Amino acid sequence: LRRMLDGGRLSSLILWGPPGVGKTTIARLLAVDAKLEFEQISAIFSGVADLRKVFERAKARRAAGKGTLLFVDEIHRFNKAQQDGFLPHVEAGVITLVGATTENPSFELNAALLSRAQVFTLKRLDDDAIEKLLKRAEAEEGRDLPLTDEAREVLRNMADGDGRFSLNLAEEVFAEPVGRTPIEPKELGSIIQRRAPIYDKGQESHYNLASALQKSIRGSDVDAALYWAARM
Repeated sequence: LRRMLDGGRLSSLILWGPPGVGKTTIARLLAVDAKLEFEQISAIFSGVADLRKVFERAKARRAAGKGTLLFVDEIHRFNKAQQDGFLPHVEAGVITLVGATTENPSFELNAALLSRAQVFTLKRLDDDAIEKLLKRAEAEEGRDLPLTDEAREVLRNMADGDGRFSLNLAEEVFAEPVGRTPIEPKELGSIIQRRAPIYDKGQESHYNLASALQKSIRGSDVDAALYWAARM
């Protein structure tokens, strides 16, 4: 991405990753850095009429010498015909398309669209990244989270690599009275409802978990096998 921006040649992209890892944030930052107008639509709530309006606005901007970055959230929710509708505008340079998806693009997106976009795989945030977000939240609030070190670790684990959810958890903890005694892990569980792990039974998450379970069994790792079985 850095090379694309430095070279002034930002191509269309597909950002593939779980919720809360920064797909929308990356798209916004790319638009700012590339000096493109940012347009955002969601495939869940938008139809052909909405897309037509976006394309018309992008054409008008292009005529005025301004580019458009179109961010499409949950792009895999668009059907084949709707996905095909992006192609002429991408090829003509009317829009730079950045699509976000939680599903494997190879299975959910048209080959024609994939051939015109570069796929970037985003991973869950690690423990250090979640901690950075919590510290930013504390700086924004001007006070520390009222948590013991053990409870803070539990909160990071509950976030399960989802930055957005970690900030939601922090908001709930900040709602506690100022100056209260630090929250212990057991009390934290009563304050915050435990996050339900992502599991979609028959799609990408199912096969990821099944694969992890099988590899753990083959590797004779009892604890890991029990963990993945419990997750499933």
